[in-house]
Amino acid sequence: MASRSSAGTLFGLVLGLALMVAGGQALWTWLDRPIERVTIKGDFEHVSAAYLQRHIAPLIRGQSWLSVPLGDVRQRALTIDWLSEVSISRRWPDTLEFELFEQQPVAYWNDGELLNVRGEAFKAGPVTRLGNLPNLAGPQGSGSEVLAEMDALQSQLGGLGLNVSQLRLEPRGAWRFQVNDTVWVMLGRNDREARLARFMAAWQRRLSDEASQIRYIDLRYPNGVAVAWHGETTALENGQEG
Repeated sequence: MASRSSAGTLFGLVLGLALMVAGGQALWTWLDRPIERVTIKGDFEHVSAAYLQRHIAPLIRGQSWLSVPLGDVRQRALTIDWLSEVSISRRWPDTLEFELFEQQPVAYWNDGELLNVRGEAFKAGPVTRLGNLPNLAGPQGSGSEVLAEMDALQSQLGGLGLNVSQLRLEPRGAWRFQVNDTVWVMLGRNDREARLARFMAAWQRRLSDEASQIRYIDLRYPNGVAVAWHGETTALENGQEG
């Protein structure tokens, strides 16, 4: 009699567990319905919500509400041009909500990309007009360094009424920049602070009055500058260095 009772108890436990598993599977199947709606939140200045919707739709096509791997979808969404951050959440009963954060461009980069505020490069995508941004260039991965140099130059030269419109870091480490969309300045690799101080002094003393006649200014000299005028080159000091 005792063995029959034990067998009955065991059978009851197994049956109960089977019913729980079956019920859980049924509940999961009921909850894991196809995704019917996608909502997009965010403030967009440069790209439209419609543009983002078109690029997000393929990422979730054929997915279901509970089974969709949100982490994988987020990583793929971050490859869409102009997105700097993505947050995804589920909304009952069949909706995914995307909160998108747009890149903030601060400069053109290498004649085809843009830099954000952290000096990270990203593609311009569908955006063709961004206003009066400086034009920066440098080796791959040097965006943050070039952007920091740009900020330092502008803070020093702004007081002279000069706007740094272009800045280039050459592969061998030499710097050159353009002011007011006209005059190029060759800064070189070494003693950049001293060279920049000489440039500022020469600009205040004489060169600002003759800016329209200047092709470029070369600071790669021990004690002075060289000025290339339209039509001729005049060296104020000899002995060019790096």
